Amino acid sequence: MAIAQSPFLNGVPELLVLRLLRDRDMYGYEIVQAIRDASGDVIGFAEGVIYPLLHGLERDGALITRRQTVNGRSRVYYSVTSRGADRLAALAAQWHSLHHTISDILAEPRHA
Repeated sequence: MAIAQSPFLNGVPELLVLRLLRDRDMYGYEIVQAIRDASGDVIGFAEGVIYPLLHGLERDGALITRRQTVNGRSRVYYSVTSRGADRLAALAAQWHSLHHTISDILAEPRHA
């Protein structure tokens, strides 16, 4: 069961896309599938979420593209720039901080 529509996932597509592209160049649909595979189908974002995000990250200088023909099909591959790597580091730090804070609150009730 994919949870792509959950409000908990605000900002997560960008974090996951940058993280996946840090390891290797990928094209859009490949990214969609990689997120599903890496999450065991728990997280699934439609192409309508991923492609606008990719275009925005490219406009912001976080990604660069190159076009390559594979089996007669032209594909646009995305790569993380140094600006994208910095953005990933910042997003990951925010995510880890948020995760730890929420985990602490859920685990231990606080008393005044």
